[in-house]
Order: sequence, then C-alpha cells, then structure tokens
Amino acid sequence: MKKTRFRTALAWLPAVLLALGQTPGFIAGAVAQTYPSRPIRVLVPFAPGGATDIIARILEQRLSQKLGQQMVVDNRSGAAGNIAVEIVATAAPDGYTLLVGNISTNSINPLLFSKNMSVNALKDLAGVTQLVAIPNFVLGSPKLPGATLKEAMEYARSRSGQLNYGAPLGSYSHLDMLALTQRAGVKMVHIPTKGAGETLTNLIRGDTHINISNVASNAGPVRSGQIKAYAVTQDKRLADFPAVPTMAEAGFAGIGSLNWNGLFAPVKTPRAVVERLFRDAIASMNELEAEGLLAKRQLPLALSATAKAFDDYVQSESKRWEKIIRDNKVAIE
Repeated sequence: MKKTRFRTALAWLPAVLLALGQTPGFIAGAVAQTYPSRPIRVLVPFAPGGATDIIARILEQRLSQKLGQQMVVDNRSGAAGNIAVEIVATAAPDGYTLLVGNISTNSINPLLFSKNMSVNALKDLAGVTQLVAIPNFVLGSPKLPGATLKEAMEYARSRSGQLNYGAPLGSYSHLDMLALTQRAGVKMVHIPTKGAGETLTNLIRGDTHINISNVASNAGPVRSGQIKAYAVTQDKRLADFPAVPTMAEAGFAGIGSLNWNGLFAPVKTPRAVVERLFRDAIASMNELEAEGLLAKRQLPLALSATAKAFDDYVQSESKRWEKIIRDNKVAIE
C-alpha cells in the first residue's frame, strides 16, 4: 500500500510543480531525480538466441546495477519485430518501457511496413544510444556442396528456384540476400523466420540452404563445423575467423551490412530521463568492453556520442535503405 501511494505521489509531481510556477525544464529535472523508482521493462523484438536478445541480456544486469532498479527483458517476437516496436511506441513515455532494436526494426521496417502499422519507429521512438555494430556471415548448410560462396551460388544457379534461404521478413538479412542473389543471377525461395535463432536452427537441420546472419549468433556453430561460413560482411577478416574471406575477397564487394543494435524509448520520454539512460548505458557498455565480455561474444562496441547523434544516425540509415529497397523493387504486402 505504501509503495502504491508513493508512486501516485510521483505521478502528481509534475502537475504540482506547474501549479507552483516551475518551468518544464525544472519539472523534467525533478522527475529525472526520482527515476527510476520501479523495475524497467526492456522489449526485444525477436525470439531468444539472436544478437539483439544477446546484447539486451548482457546489458540487463550491468545497467540494472547502475540504475538501482531491475531491468526485465521481455521477448516479443513476431510481425518482423513490429509487435515489440508498437508496444514501446505506444507505452507511457516515462522511461519504464524500453526497446533494444536494430537495423531492421528501426530503419528498415518503417519503410516496408508503413501501410500495416499504426506507429512509425522513426517518429514515435527516441534513440538513447547505439550499442554494437555486428558483422554478418554468409552461411551455408553443411549439406550444401561447395566450399566457397561462388561455388555455392553456382550450385544454386544450376538449380534455379529449388534452393531457399531463411531470414526475418523485410530484415536487413532478407534484403542483403536479395542483393546477393541478384548480383549472382540466382533465383532462391525466401523462408521467413522469427529471428536469428530460428534461422540458425533451420540451417543446421538443412531445412534452409543459405542465409546471411550476424556473427554473434553463429560463431559457435561455425567453429564446430555445424554450418559453413562463406564470407564476412566487413572490410577486414575477423581475428577469430581468419580463414573466412571478406565479401570483396569472395567476389561480392559491396554486398552485406553491419547489424547495429541500440536502445530506444518512447519519443515523448523526458529528455532528462533519456540522458540518465544514455549516461548509464554508455558506462555499462564501456565496462563490459573493458572486461572482454563483448569481444567474447563477437559484439563490437559502437556507442553514440549523444542521444541526438543516435537519432540522426538511425534517420540516415533509413535513407540508405530506402534507396536499396527502391532499386530492388522490394515490397511487403
């Protein structure tokens, strides 16, 4: 009962301060001083096992310690990640409902699913900070013939329309696969998945043949030989996988993306609350990096200079993908 009364009092605080003639800036600062006073829900738009889930759970414990309140990860997969985005975008803008989103949910989906969504991640969410930027593997099933990406594409070309690839609908991995098959002159069937975890399971079983997916989710199976890594989507080879060529070395320069992930809040969240989250998230990630916990999981640190800088970056990424979508005539009905 006492906790309920305390929270009720906090809810009335802004109105009381306004009545006393305080400015909105002063009010935001006062609210931020009481934040957080209860657990924080962090939504992940994909099923457990993918890079976004991994980074959310790594951040959860450290950021909970800094904020003095428990952060609770809530996986809400489905609809290409749009379910979680909509929950956060329509939540009370008080800092108690956050999203760990990525390149797909926050830069691509607003372009592809605008007709099917009541919210727009580019307008209805505020960036807190970028967290990581993860390179991707082009992966193959162990059942697929060929040791190189060119050989795999040649095999697929000889069996036009008979092979498939897995990827969440409309995701960066889906679009990158479209660009790869177009460049290679190959026709393959897209099998939609709910995230990197399901994509990996399907590939190991041989239910799908090829995909593009992040290094963090697939490093273990690549090392153990459960799946093949044909190439990596960054300019240099990975230190932990020196035998895996870059896309340029594999003959497909310019194909592939870095899977960035970041922390978001509802757009009208008080700036002071966003700044508190920014400071503590940055400190948490820097500590995790110094302790080697990010490198261990193949999660390259990539932090924003400010919350606004992250917002600007997300907007620029969306403009880049808009051109790719237009050039490839991609449409989601």
